[in-house]
Amino acid sequence: MASHPIWKTVFTQWPATIPRRGVLVSTLNETTPFKGFLVKDDILLLERTNPDPLGARFVLIGFEAIHCVKFIDPLKESIFTGTGYVGKLSNT
Repeated sequence: MASHPIWKTVFTQWPATIPRRGVLVSTLNETTPFKGFLVKDDILLLERTNPDPLGARFVLIGFEAIHCVKFIDPLKESIFTGTGYVGKLSNT
């Protein structure tokens, strides 16, 4: 199953209660810390937290190349259950 429609939904419906920053891991296992993003069609524009070694501050990536997204801010369970996730997170 192709995951890129799911990733497009994640970024186009990003909850206002979650800061628009994190770490994106690509299917090539490259990590990109980001502090903002824009969506256009099937492309995601990430604003990097810091420039990469070549000085690049922005990255264009197709949704099909996204493996996972890591959240760097402390978040509460209610934020995720409010977006449709079910279950219970650890209290520790």
